[in-house]
Amino acid sequence: MSQVMRLQLVQNAAPRLVTYTRKFAHITPVLKSLHWLPVEHRLTYKILLITYRALKFSSPQYISSLLNFRKPGRFGLRSANTSTLIIPKTRRSWGDRVFASAAPRLWNSLPNTLKDCKSVDSFKASLKTYLMANFVFN
Repeated sequence: MSQVMRLQLVQNAAPRLVTYTRKFAHITPVLKSLHWLPVEHRLTYKILLITYRALKFSSPQYISSLLNFRKPGRFGLRSANTSTLIIPKTRRSWGDRVFASAAPRLWNSLPNTLKDCKSVDSFKASLKTYLMANFVFN
């Protein structure tokens, strides 16, 4: 059993304890009512938050050096205004899970309205709303 699955089992037990939900009742509506992201999506949230801070504000050099913006070949294209990152090629399956590869892939999947947030607090709120609406409960 993976570590994420074990953490998800612990997270599923916590709202049952807090809300006095029965053992065999579905946990998804309880998580949704508490506004808790599942563990896998919480990891996505953390990676995107670190990426946002690295791109918009000062962050340690070792994190910023892993992220590179894609430079458009032609100016005047609509794609020249988007802030997309270069996704490095990996040879192994575990290479897709490292920060240098996962962060650009997740960042490029975000809508431009999220990428253009002006403050960390507005980015956090918008990102959590986006994840709750688009990934978790559909």
